[in-house]
Amino acid sequence: MIKKILFVSLILSGSPLWATAQASSEETASPVSSGQKQSMTIDQLFEKIEDNSKSLRTVKSGVEIASLGVESAKSKRLPDLDASLSFSYIGNALLTDRDFSDIHGLSSPHFGNNFAFQAQQVVYAGGAINAGIKLAELGKQQAEVGVRLTRQQVRFIAFGQYLDLFKIDNQIQVYEKNIELTRQLITDIKEKQSQGMALKNDITRYELQMESLKLGLTALHNNRSILNHQLCNTLGMNLEGQEVQIIPDTTVINKVYGKDGEAHWQIAGTMNSPLLEQSSNAIRIAEQKEKIAKSEMLPKVAFVAADNFDGPITFELPPIDKNLNIWYVGVGVKYSLSSLFKSNKRIKQAAVETRQAKESHAVQAEQLNNNVQAAYVQYQQTYVELETQQKSVELARQNYDVMNARYFNQLALVTDMVDASNLRLNAELKEVDARINIVYAYYRMMYVAGEI
Repeated sequence: MIKKILFVSLILSGSPLWATAQASSEETASPVSSGQKQSMTIDQLFEKIEDNSKSLRTVKSGVEIASLGVESAKSKRLPDLDASLSFSYIGNALLTDRDFSDIHGLSSPHFGNNFAFQAQQVVYAGGAINAGIKLAELGKQQAEVGVRLTRQQVRFIAFGQYLDLFKIDNQIQVYEKNIELTRQLITDIKEKQSQGMALKNDITRYELQMESLKLGLTALHNNRSILNHQLCNTLGMNLEGQEVQIIPDTTVINKVYGKDGEAHWQIAGTMNSPLLEQSSNAIRIAEQKEKIAKSEMLPKVAFVAADNFDGPITFELPPIDKNLNIWYVGVGVKYSLSSLFKSNKRIKQAAVETRQAKESHAVQAEQLNNNVQAAYVQYQQTYVELETQQKSVELARQNYDVMNARYFNQLALVTDMVDASNLRLNAELKEVDARINIVYAYYRMMYVAGEI
């Protein structure tokens, strides 16, 4: 009996949960999955995303498309060159009076040839070409910002799943300790029952508690398996059904995270937020569209050159069986008179779109300010929560020490010892969760500010 009490006491007096959480990854891994275990730091997590994320790969392809769009827009500065070559069979000409009388047939050369070449170099297009190039370049910038935004979103999602794995591993440890304590308690009560010092009902109650704990532990393992599978998909690590068990780096809760003031994060958000940069680019895009709309009311000037080599000469009667070459160079000016009453509406529309883009940018800046402020306050709150949980751990350990002493002096029941142990384990679990919440809140603040 004394040996069993000592064994229970040794289990109850285990080290704090946040310290045991740093033990080997073998202890925290879920036994449900049979895949290879892999410890992973946050930096390695982000590297996997960069290499394997399907979402990130898709938006990177968008940058390539936008780059080709820029080249296409720049090609409009190049001259337009057109050439044509044709051969034909020409029938005999027919000549009549206006009243279709006095019909005469005129013999004509039957082999015809034509070669035409025309070149045009736009000199001035009202700024439309330059605006189009700038518009394409802004489109590429938007695509690049989209890559940054998607990278941050995927990183933050994966990071949340990563920390949830950490929390579940800690919960699994708590359940395993409680199961071991309950198992020892059932053994102790059975021995007391054999001595006539306990009732069968006491055993039944703790056997029911044991089954409830086992069910809870199974649910935790299953939840870990589901979450691990989702994280592996996010990281692109599910290959040919060989799923990897990801083991989080437990040292993240011991690192010191910055405590810069809110002003620092507000400035960081203004400088780095991809959402704010997207809205800024939207203003410049709208301005370029406005320039293109205004260019429709301006004349277009171009250098032109052409050469025509035709045979036979059919505008003479009878047709002359010879070749005729004509060429010219010059300057062409084109102006669309209809733009005077059509383009003004498009210009007004473009001006309103520019104004709307500026208003949207102001709204985005306001939302960013609110989000940064909220993230900062929540980050500060996590430290308060940690202090509260540390105080709870201290009180739970004091209560455990008192109950332990009373139990060995036979002044308390073993159930009181189990309750004290459960309070201590739960307090230590919540302390670890509070430390994890600090890490999550810090990275959330980085995410809102565009720095993750």
